[in-house]
This record gives sequence, C-alpha cells and structure tokens, in this order.
Amino acid sequence: MVQPVAENINFPSEEEKILNLWKELDCFRECLKQSKNRPRYTFYDGPPFATGLPHYGHILAGTIKDIVTRFAHQSGFHVDRRFGWDCHGLPVEYEIDKTIGIKGPEDVAKMGIAEYNKQCRGIVMRYAGEWEISVQRLGRWIDFRNDYKTLYPWFMETVWWVFKQLYDKGLVYRGVKVMPFSTACNTPLSNFESNQNYKDVQDPSVIVTFPLEEDSSVALVAWTTTPWTLPSNLSVCVNPDMQYVKLQDNASGQVFILMEARLSALFKAESEYTILERFPGSALKGKKYKPLFNYFEKCKENGAFRVLVDDYVREEEGTGVVHQAPYFGADDYRICMEYKVIQKDSPPVCPVDASGCFTAEVTDFAGQYVKDADKNIIKKLKECGRLVYSGTYKHNYPFCWRSDTPLIYKAVPSWFIRVEHMVDKLLANNEQCYWVPEFVREKRFGNWLKEARDWAVSRNRYWGTPIPLWVSEDFEEVVCVGSVDELAALTGVKVSDLHRESVDGLTIPSRCGKGVLHRVPEVFDCWFESGSMPYAQVHYPFENRKEFEDTFPADFIAEGIDQTRGWFYTLLVLSTALFGKPPFKNVIVNGLVLASDGQKMSKRKKNYPDPSAIVNSYGADALRLYLINSPVVRAENLRFKEEGVRDVLKDVFLPWYNAYRFLIQNVIKLQKEEGINFKYNEASVKESDNIMDKWIVSFTQSLIHFFKVEMDAYRLYTVVPRLVKFVDMLTNWYVRTNRRRLKGENGTEDCIMALETLFSVLFSMCRLMAPFTPFITEIMYQNLRHLIDPQSIQDKDTGSIHYLMLPSVRESLIDKQIERAVSQMQSVIELGRVIRDRKTIPVKYPLKEVVVIHQDPEALKAIQSLEKYILEELNVRQLTVSTDKDKYGIRLRAEPDHMVLGKRLKGAFKSVMGAIKELTNEQLENFQSTGSIVVEGHELHEEDLRLMYTFDQNHGTASQYEAHSDAQVLVLLDVTPDQSMVDEGVAREVINRIQKLRKKGNLVPTDEITVFYKCKPVGDYLDTVVKGHTEFILATIKAPIKPYPVPASLDVIIQEKTQLKGSELDLTLTRGVSSVKVPLSGPACCFINLKVLDSGSEQAGVVLLENPKGDNRLDVHKLQRAVSTIFGLQKKEMVMFDGKTKITSKSDLFKITGKLLQVTPGAVPAGAVNNNSIFCPYINLHLLNARPQECQKGVTGTLLLENPVGKNGLTYRGLLHETTKVFGLRGRRLKLYLDESKTEEVTEDTPLKTLSTKIVYVHVVPTTSD
Repeated sequence: MVQPVAENINFPSEEEKILNLWKELDCFRECLKQSKNRPRYTFYDGPPFATGLPHYGHILAGTIKDIVTRFAHQSGFHVDRRFGWDCHGLPVEYEIDKTIGIKGPEDVAKMGIAEYNKQCRGIVMRYAGEWEISVQRLGRWIDFRNDYKTLYPWFMETVWWVFKQLYDKGLVYRGVKVMPFSTACNTPLSNFESNQNYKDVQDPSVIVTFPLEEDSSVALVAWTTTPWTLPSNLSVCVNPDMQYVKLQDNASGQVFILMEARLSALFKAESEYTILERFPGSALKGKKYKPLFNYFEKCKENGAFRVLVDDYVREEEGTGVVHQAPYFGADDYRICMEYKVIQKDSPPVCPVDASGCFTAEVTDFAGQYVKDADKNIIKKLKECGRLVYSGTYKHNYPFCWRSDTPLIYKAVPSWFIRVEHMVDKLLANNEQCYWVPEFVREKRFGNWLKEARDWAVSRNRYWGTPIPLWVSEDFEEVVCVGSVDELAALTGVKVSDLHRESVDGLTIPSRCGKGVLHRVPEVFDCWFESGSMPYAQVHYPFENRKEFEDTFPADFIAEGIDQTRGWFYTLLVLSTALFGKPPFKNVIVNGLVLASDGQKMSKRKKNYPDPSAIVNSYGADALRLYLINSPVVRAENLRFKEEGVRDVLKDVFLPWYNAYRFLIQNVIKLQKEEGINFKYNEASVKESDNIMDKWIVSFTQSLIHFFKVEMDAYRLYTVVPRLVKFVDMLTNWYVRTNRRRLKGENGTEDCIMALETLFSVLFSMCRLMAPFTPFITEIMYQNLRHLIDPQSIQDKDTGSIHYLMLPSVRESLIDKQIERAVSQMQSVIELGRVIRDRKTIPVKYPLKEVVVIHQDPEALKAIQSLEKYILEELNVRQLTVSTDKDKYGIRLRAEPDHMVLGKRLKGAFKSVMGAIKELTNEQLENFQSTGSIVVEGHELHEEDLRLMYTFDQNHGTASQYEAHSDAQVLVLLDVTPDQSMVDEGVAREVINRIQKLRKKGNLVPTDEITVFYKCKPVGDYLDTVVKGHTEFILATIKAPIKPYPVPASLDVIIQEKTQLKGSELDLTLTRGVSSVKVPLSGPACCFINLKVLDSGSEQAGVVLLENPKGDNRLDVHKLQRAVSTIFGLQKKEMVMFDGKTKITSKSDLFKITGKLLQVTPGAVPAGAVNNNSIFCPYINLHLLNARPQECQKGVTGTLLLENPVGKNGLTYRGLLHETTKVFGLRGRRLKLYLDESKTEEVTEDTPLKTLSTKIVYVHVVPTTSD
C-alpha cells in the first residue's frame, strides 16, 4: 500500500535505509543473477592502492564507472563489475621504509627480504575496509567478494605469462640507460612515471672553466644546474655549426671560449669584454682540457677530457659549452658512446649509490647526498680557481611521484620492453578506441604515443612480482619462465607463492655448461602489473580462456586524465604487443578535482571538505550529481565547492521530491474522498486531450530518446544538464500549471488523467535517473511501485528500481509542435514576470491585459491555444495577440555597450554614441534582421548594441503598458491601477498567509481546519477586503473562514499575527502552539570583538560566531581562518588571547561571546580592558516571508556595516548580496524594510550609517514557483 510522504526529508538518513534494503535483498547479486543469460558488456576497473583513503578523484572515477555500468545493465546487458587492488610497488614500500626507518638496500639486506615483504604484506590492505564502506556508501555497485589483487599468485602467474610472450617475441632486452632515478625509493622510474610530478624549483647555477691543455691561459666555460655531476665530467660538447668566440674579460684579464649567441650568460654589457677571435664550433673538436677533478683521470686513455661536437647544444641557455657526465644525462651518454669515450663493456663512471650518495671514488665528498654536496663542490671549485659564476636558477624539475623528492638522472642496468618500433601500431590501435572527450585521443594521448620510448619495466626493489628471468653470471644464457608449472619443471620445486622470498633461492641448471642460473634480482614496475590486469584478473590463459577471448577488448574503461601517461598507456602497449589490438573500445577521461581555490587538494593544508562529511550532510546522490554535472567529465578541472553540492539538493532534489510528494498526496486524497484506488497500467491508460499532459509526455519521450543516444555515445556531460532541466520543466511548469487538476478541482476523471500523466513521467524519470542517482530513485520507486497495476508488470522481479530496464522511446507520443507551443508560452510568461518584477507588482495582484506581439501568425496561434495558462500564471484578465507593434506605439531604441565600444573606438566613441541615440526605428529594425549597421563609418554588430523597446510618448498607450522582449516575442502588460484588482491582490495576500500558516502547522491538504481571523483596526481597509472576498478566500483554501473570537472548546493548531497593508492580521487555525516573534536588542548573533597587534600597528574588528542565529557556528579553527581573512594575516602565525589566557582548540567560544580577544604574533598582551559593546556598526536582519535555504534554519541574522573598524564599508548592493548569503537565498530577489508592515523601504538612497543597530526586515520577492 502506498505510504504518505513526509514534507521534509533528510536525504543522507534515507540513503542509509536504502543501503540496508539493498543489503537485505542482496540487490547487486540479484541483478547479476537476473542478467546472466544476456549479452556480455565488459568493464575493466583500474586498481587503486589501498594504502590510502579514497579521495574525490576516486569518487569521481567510481561514479562515472557506476553510471555507465548501471546504464549497460538497464539496457539489457550482463555486466561483471570486479573491484581490483594494486598491492605492489613503491607506494607500499615507501610507507614501510618510513615506518621502520629503512634508508637503503643494505638495511633490507640486514632485515632479510622475507621479513621486509612480510611487513609490506601487512599494510597492503590497511584501508580495504574503509574503501569498501566508502564505495558502497556512495551507491556504487561493484563486486568486492570476487575481487582481484595483484599479489594473488594466480594474478602474478599471468603477469609472468605476459612477460614470457614479450620475451619470446624478442621484445625484452637488458640495457644500461640513463633514467629518472628516485633516491628515496632506491629505484629507476619509467619516463611516464617521471612526468607525473613536475615542480618549479630553485637550483644552483654555476659556470666553471675548462683550461685547454695546449694553452692553459685559455679556458672553455660551461654552465650547469647540477654541480654534483661535475666530479663525473668526462668531456664537453659544443655545436659544430654555431659561432664561438675567444674573448678577454676586461675586469679579470682571463681569456674564455663560449658561444657568441650566449655572451649574455657571462656579461651584461659589451664594454665588459674584448673579442679576440671568432670561429665555428667545429674548430674546437678534439681539443683537450684539464679535468676539474682527478677522480677519473685514467679515463683519459679512452679519449676523455676533450671537446666533442653535436647539434643538440642550443643557443637558448647556458654558454654553448655543455659539460658531459655520460652516466647522469641521456644526451651525454649518447654522445660519449658515439665518440667511444665510454663503451658498453667499460666500467661505468657512476660514483653515486642507490640512495643518491657519493661512493668512495669521490674522495672529497664520499657519503654525501648529491644535492647536499652541491654547496661543497662549489666551494672546492672556487678554492681551485675554476669557478667563474655561482647563483640560482628557477626551472621545472621532476619529483618522485611517490616520495615527493627530487629525481636524479642516473645510468642503471634495466630490463626494457621494446616500444619505439611499434609506435605506428600503437597509434593505429588508438584510432580504433572511442575517447570521451575526443581531443584526449588526438592531442594528449596521441602526442604521448608519438614520442613513446622503450619501457623500463624493472625496479630494484623487493615487494613486487619478480621478473621471471634466470641468467648465467655473464648474462649470456637467459631462461624466461612463463608459469608455475614451467618453474617446477626447470627447478624441481613447486611453489605456491611467487614473491621474491619464494623464488630467489631457486636455480636452473645451465644447458651451456655455465653451472646454475640465478634469477635476476629485479621486480616488475607495478604499472606492468596493472597493464596486465585484463588477462591476470581472470588468470588467462590458464583458466577462463574462452570467456576472456569472447569479451576482449573491454567495452568500457574510465579513469582520470593523468592516466594517459599511466594505465591507459600500459594497457595499450601490452595489448598491442600481445594481440595486435586495442585493450578497450570506449573510454571516458575525467579531469582533476581541485580545492575551491584552484590548488591541489592537500591533507596538510586542509583545503577541502572531507568526502564522508559531505555525504553525511547532503547525501551521496547530491555529491554524485554535482561531480557529474561539471566540467570534470569533459576532462577539464573542477574547483570543488561544498555549496555546489548543497545547490543540487536545493535546486534539483527538493523540487523533484516535492513533485513526487504532491502526486502521492493527491492519490491518497482521491482514495479518501472518492474511494478510488489509483493503479497505473501503461497499456490501458487513456490518451489525454489536455495540452499540458501532451506536452510533458512528449517532452519526456524526447528526453528518453536524447538520453539513449547520448549515453550510447558516453557523453555524460550532455545528459545530466538535460535531466536537471527536465526536473525544472516538471516541477515549475507541469505540476505548477496543473495543481488544480491534480487536486481534483476539475472533476474526478480529469484528476485521474492528470495523476496518470504525472505518475508516468515520474516513473520514467526514476528509471532514467537510476544510474545517476541510485538512492533517491529507489526511495521514490519503493513507494511508487504500489501504484502500478500488477497485471501490467512484465519483469519477473520488481523489488528494486535497478532491476528494471530503461523505458523504451514511444515515438508516437512525441509532438514537436506542442513542445514548440509550450516553449513559446513559457517565453511569454517569463517576460511578463520580468515586467512585474521591474514594476514591483506581485503576481498576487491581477492585471487587466497582456499583449503578445510576434511576427509569425502561427506562433501567435500556438500562444493563443495556451491562453488559459498564460492568464493564470501572469494573473491577468485578458490576452491579446498581434503582429503590429506600431499599433501600440512601440519603437526600438539602442543602448551602446560602453565597455566593448569604448575600448574599440577610443576617441571616436563619443560621437558614435551620440549617433546611436539618433538611430530611427526603421534603421534599428533593419539592424535587428541583418545583425549589423554602419554608424559614423564604424560597422557595429549584435554584441555592440543592446536593443530595447520604448513607447512613443505621443502615443496614448505610453503610460498604460510596460514592455519586455526576447529575440522573438514582445510582451506588453497593462500596468494601470484598478481598485478591484488591488483588492483581489490583497485577498490573495491573505490566502498566502493562511497557506503558509498551514505549512508551519505541518498540515496536509486533507486535514480539515477552520480559519479564524481578526483585523486591527476593525473596519479598516484590510478588514473590508477580507469581508468582501470571503467566498473567494474560501474557494481557494477549501476551509471555512470566520471572524474572531475562537471558541474555547476548539483545539488551536497554530496562531499568528502579521502586518498587511498597514493593519494587523491575526490568524488562528484550530489545535497547538503559538509562535511569537521576540524583539531584538543588540546583535542577534553571538560575536567576539578583536584587537590585532602586529608589527607596531593595531586593528580592531568583529567576528560573528554564528549567522543566521543558530546556524554556521564557528569553532576555533574556523575563527582563526576568519581572523586571517578579515585582517589580511594569511601568511602569518598569530595567537589569540582572552585577557592573558591563550585560546586553544578546546576553548568554548560561546562562553566568551561579546568579549574582547587580542591577537598577537605570540606574545602575551600586556593586559586588556573588556568591552562588551560591539566594535563595528551593525544591523539585525529578520526574514519575513520565506524560509532560509541551503540547509539553514535561522530567520534572524546580523550584518556588520564595516569590518575592520573604519574599513570595507557596506554598500546597498553589498547589503543585498550579503543578506542573500546569510539566509542561503542566492539567486532570489530581496526587498529590505525598516518595519514589518513594509511601508518604509531601504533603497539605494538610504544612508546605511543611519541603519546601525536597527532591525531590517527581509522580504523575498516571490517567483512563480512560490
């Protein structure tokens, strides 16, 4: 049986009930069971690390995945959704290293790999429980029971198989390569890992000399920002084609050689040097120089310490002479190899260990961390006379993505996958993938693929999948193992685990007489594992072979834009190498979620609200819809704002919920009053003749069609705005214009037709929105399902909205002509409302006539067909339509856009502006149709002029009508006063007060009441109006209205006195408690006075501890932030004192309200005189005719007219803006008064200083939805 719906709803607590329902019914597994025989839709979930808690980036990606997979299920597919965990690699090891103080490989050796890996295993799933709770709380349906973890032996075995396939194809090799190296994690990183975390840093900048052997008085000068590489220098390089100079430094007399184009690196003016000789760089080739240090002098025998040439040397920076340390720079390595300064088999000149410290070879700096050694190296060079210049240089530098420490570039032996040879294949496979948004495929990802380099997959670490290569000591004999069985056959040992502690000790007999083969010590980069997940998650090819091959590539994946250089890339490389095809068909790429200030979200800075707090305050659906209805789904960045989530609740969910509540209310009313049991059967429902019914049904079917087309194209960013707009159309147009029909005022048959229409629309909407907002749709459905005729149900199980398929498009119900007609009607009504607002004539007050002028007779015919709704919504007596604006004395006039034209025309603007004002109606009509006009020789366009309608003052209608228009239609409202209409407007005001009182008393329409009233003074205007309109009031409120007194025998529900038209209106509804307003003295809100003492200066001001009263209460942390903002102390550490007592996080601010706090850099103030009167002038606010919004309750508040004292004075516009913020009424138009009866308005002309300490009454100008 259908249940009554409460007026107020707490979305988070209702969502918790739905979670319990899903758990009780085991809904997710039931869905999978129901769909098991349907076509498969394959989805891969990128594995996160469980060493940290989920953040907004995870929530966003998870929501996108949940929406798409729910949509696929509701479109008739079977969708397996398995959660994955990335368990290996640097994130885990770095945590352990920090926890137990591991500094380098020697510490791990002491501890033993088995114990180290045991420690890693212990924290891998540290937050798994929190992840599961968080993911489920957000409404995401995914299988945690049947998950995959990269540490499972069967997962690792498939990773071995993948590598073996690559090895057998000749794609694996061992090489020494200069690579980004994390000294904190003691391991090389791949090129895409090093690109993930660049920062602007200040590094040392030095220029040093390399005296020539042939003439030591002449020296080459080279620049570097890595002084720590200078002890390893083996050569210098110049550009053979650039011009170089030998010159004398006029100050020191020294002779230097450098590139002529780079003289500015050493000298500020030409007078500082004398050029002795010019020559091309090629002339320097082969010249020998004296080494900076003698650590590697023996390398001289191999051609070290001479000038090499290469065109990579640029003229944009440095001196044009580049120092070469071949084992610390990729170009250095390439060039020195080319000139045979180093060779593949020569001992490397790489005196830096895995922790980034100099080895014993560099005697002067042995044991020093390279970055720390920079200053000592510079000092040594200065002492030796080899330093020409020392300073700093700001540049963009890579940091380790895990430890957030600077990377160095270092030559290390690594195992590589060949990628460069298959760039064309990667690009071709990428072309087969459908990317949303498309530019990511072409630009960001495509450009990355074009520059793809061989992939270093080995890591010199411990906790990971071991690389399955067994080698002889000379690396001549290599065996690659591809499975557990193969390992057992080769070693004679069957293992159940594949981690290092289980396989490192196993040996394989050599087939070439080289003794035994040992496993190489490296493990796989964890990106290799996540790139293998399509195969490893199903233990392919050892199990599930057919199932995998039938469903590969995946239909869909989704992750953040940062994965273009991570998971998306590794998936594509491996699937291309293994199968020659892409790994996925469709991918949605999301942008990054940033803090509200545009900065990266940071736990340390606390610059974002905790996700669980947001969900607990507003619900998961509100957070989901906020994220999905934002630029982040188009791969752009989102600045996360809590008020955005709150607005979803206010602007989407509450109106939608109220439409649903209104339906249920009237279904119950129909049952109670007419004895009719409402049941909906789509097959037997009659087609309505009502034009608004036809419109909303057509609009719904158009939405379903649009929804399916766009969702099939994975364009979530176009779908959500249309769904949100639909909520507005349903609630603010259909329900609003059909309230009387839905209440049964036009007869039972028409009522049932309207209810059937509203039910069908809400039911369709719930099914459409279910993938996006799984909770609210389930909440509504669990009640709506009792209104469905059991005979019409085709689905076997209808226990959850998520078991149902999406509604099919019923093309026969789509009527674009009716949709256009209603759209035109809406334009007319909206233009009329603007006129009423402009003239401050509330909709409650009826007007004589609305005139609609349109050039298209067909449009006027459509507008006339909806006359009833226009008259009702605008509260006018008569609608007139016309194509002739001249008849009403309407003329066009133009207003220039001062900012646009002033900037463009400069001096000519004044004369052009004068000419614009003289343009005739005919000229402007021509401009209106063509979009351009020439004025004073300047061509102007639509963006330069704003056209406005005005009345010919000589025409008789000039004072009668007020006009407003859009691009198509012109609306005139007859605004001449008429006493009978004014009286009716006052009667409607009385009705409005009664209905609001009903709401306050928590009454529903079916509750029977009697209204008693009393007007003071008796016999005055208000009293006369009420008596004269008793029947009108009665017909509207559907309850008897009687004059006082209230019989003592009746129960009072609620009583209230209000001011209306200069009289007091006292209303009582019979049963309850009275509600009396308390006059205010002093600030309505608790406050604290502040005196800031900083650097000898003193500022005074105020912080409100709450606003409105009882809401937005500050704690000490929020108070500190407020003080920093008000007094401009953001970058200063300040301390607050109450007298000499320091304010701490435990202080109760509301116990010291009204007191004076002193704020200092830390020193205890000498003493303070308490002052309980507020420092700043203020006003109190009282909300008259609306409820506060944005989850606030207080109707009284306080505004400071200046703050700090004497600064930031409030303007009239600021007063309006701040008032809307206090009561959460953003977007609403307000009027401010000095009395409850609204006779004395606060306007732009009111001096705000005169308002200090007064109460300002806030009137919210009603909209049509009110």
